[in-house]
Amino acid sequence: MSLEDWQQHVADKRRRQKESIPQQWLIPPISKDHLNVLDVPATCGLLTSKELEITNTADVSVLLERLASAEWSSVEVTTAFCKRAVIAHQLTNCLTEVFVEKALERATQLDVYLKEHGTVIGPLHGLPISLKDQLSVKGLEATMGYAAWIGKFASEDAVLVDLLIQCGAVPYVKTNVPQTLMWSETHNNVFGRTSNPHNLLFTPGGSSGGEGALIAMHGSLLGVGSDIGGSIRSPSNYCGLYGFKPTSNRIPTYGIVNSLDGQETISTALGPLSASLSGVRVFMKAIIEKEPWRKDPDAVRKPWDENAYTLRDRGGGKQLCFGILWTNGLVSPLPPVKRALEQTKKALEKAGHKVIDWSPVKFGEILANAQSVFYADGGADYAASSATGEPMINSMHPDADPMEIPPSRRPRDPLSAFEFWQLTKERRALRKQMLDYWESSISRTGTGRPVDAVISPVAPYPAMPHGEMRTASYTMVWNSMNCPSLVIPITKVDPILDVKPPPYQFLCAIDEEIYGLYDSETFRGLPVGLQIIGRPLEEEAVLGIGEIVDSAVKEEYGRA
Repeated sequence: MSLEDWQQHVADKRRRQKESIPQQWLIPPISKDHLNVLDVPATCGLLTSKELEITNTADVSVLLERLASAEWSSVEVTTAFCKRAVIAHQLTNCLTEVFVEKALERATQLDVYLKEHGTVIGPLHGLPISLKDQLSVKGLEATMGYAAWIGKFASEDAVLVDLLIQCGAVPYVKTNVPQTLMWSETHNNVFGRTSNPHNLLFTPGGSSGGEGALIAMHGSLLGVGSDIGGSIRSPSNYCGLYGFKPTSNRIPTYGIVNSLDGQETISTALGPLSASLSGVRVFMKAIIEKEPWRKDPDAVRKPWDENAYTLRDRGGGKQLCFGILWTNGLVSPLPPVKRALEQTKKALEKAGHKVIDWSPVKFGEILANAQSVFYADGGADYAASSATGEPMINSMHPDADPMEIPPSRRPRDPLSAFEFWQLTKERRALRKQMLDYWESSISRTGTGRPVDAVISPVAPYPAMPHGEMRTASYTMVWNSMNCPSLVIPITKVDPILDVKPPPYQFLCAIDEEIYGLYDSETFRGLPVGLQIIGRPLEEEAVLGIGEIVDSAVKEEYGRA
């Protein structure tokens, strides 16, 4: 395909996307200096007072109760979120597919069912749920930001989409991703760049950045992302959301499109991003109770464990012990992230829990191993996916020279099968060392158990300006270890409390670059979250523990 051909395909795709948006839902452009756009849905005049009430209801469990009681119809709720999603898209460029008619048809069917049967069709009855672009929906494209994938329409729903529909959900939009997915920002040649609604000059993260921007704008309250190096947790952190990366294959992945498809040493995990912690729990419980292992051969056969969620084997959660990771020894957290750690420690101790220091055991080796796994094909996957003549994006910076390839993005020589096996063996040994360290903490907890969870930064910084992301080192390690990780919002950057300190002993060149980029006034108001990490297949316990952490922080400092 020639340069002209792929650009024509992109132009046609963008035209079709534009035509899928009801023209009566377009809003006037905002001024260039209007950088925080969270207020626009309430001020643009498109949403009625009732639609604002519906979409401002952050707690997913409350929304589901009102749907189940028929206080709000699914058609009303779906219309409200479709309109608000379109508003969010005009401000942040967060959507890829918009299918309003299909969603309203589905919502109508659900309202009829509720009226005729007097009960809901499932635990997510009538709830609009947004989907990251890589989740296949029958009859729609999943371009994943590649021009070469335009025109490839899904012949069936991904297993997770099918289960969501069985639970009563209403899919209505798909959201933007970066080219290749393997970025902590969101930009591609098909749909362009997604911005953070807290400040349009900053990134919402990636690769589930479209989800992050959309949910921050309340164009959705609950969406699905994927995570192989931080792609759920990064946008959740930078956009002020709750996000959950489960153990791989606890949530079914069969039928999605993906980068590095077939690489299963470190597998992609699907999980929720939400405006509320109740949304995360409702999603996980609903899908697991649908027994996904009966539809996905890789899905883990593990029913929902209510006793684990209520922390029955941990004293009901009355006295927990947390390990706290102050630094990963590779990149130092900036002042607002340090303050988030300090506040969380104080809040938990005040609530009667214990917090002990946690060391970054072998983090450098774990990250090097993971990066070698991801680069093992020598770039063959990316090359095959962009075989139309479409250029590879080598930098997320808006002013980057497209011909310049940074060292971190340069293809490596492909590994032989034997060489790849050695990486897998090395990862297994690293996982054993992490397990042993976790088990050894029993001598310090005072509970008779190893630490119940680890609290860590999601990143060393809040959201960064477009093109300035530097590292996924705080998240990728837990993908390699296959540990579930829950992000909760803690605070926002305060120019007075989070003043930049004098220069210190930097850990590396990237550490110094991050320090140089930070300015507390420029970063004012950006969200800061932390991640709560458990051991493999401890999803229910991590959610239960997360509620305790969230409650303690809110009790001490209020809502972030």
